[in-house]
Amino acid sequence: MASATPVDDEATLIAQLRAGDESAYEHVVRTYGGRLLAVTRRIVGSDEDARDIVQDAFLNAFKSLGRFEGNSKLFTWLHRIAVNAALMKLRTRKRKPEQSIETLLPGFLDDGHHEERFRSWDEPVDKAMERAETRQLVRAKIDELPESYRTVLVLRDIEGLDTEETAKMLGLSVNATKIRLHRARQALRTMLSPHFASPAQGRAAS
Repeated sequence: MASATPVDDEATLIAQLRAGDESAYEHVVRTYGGRLLAVTRRIVGSDEDARDIVQDAFLNAFKSLGRFEGNSKLFTWLHRIAVNAALMKLRTRKRKPEQSIETLLPGFLDDGHHEERFRSWDEPVDKAMERAETRQLVRAKIDELPESYRTVLVLRDIEGLDTEETAKMLGLSVNATKIRLHRARQALRTMLSPHFASPAQGRAAS
């Protein structure tokens, strides 16, 4: 059944959703659809899969409204449903051998120091994604990360989940999540440094 456009109050919006108000459904899809599409696209790496995941996530969420207790914001709940669906999609794909992260990490010199052909790019990922002039490049380089490393970086650094929640979603220990995230950040920094930094000075002789 249709009614007036939902108001901004979330409790009222949820009541309208539970009552089957079509305008409330449309309001939620219009308000949150783009953000959910962005995160699922970053996780699964496919626009088509992301659209299917978000559509299914909305359908499942609307069917499950009776179980929504209001302990979190509506978007937080929808976000969790969509991210879990995206992770499930990854798990059900035919697994391909994953590129080794080692090929994307900085090498070592004979003296044990990192090889630095460029000064290290060290801007936080979320800040780089906020700026129009860097967003496209950063997104492209994130897409080049091996799947398991891309996913942890997206959840932690772009979506802003804490380490414990990221670990829970990925089925990893907190320590394993921290290690994987550190290596993902290292790899991304290595890939981006040539684009944002000047060549490094030669190491001074000791």
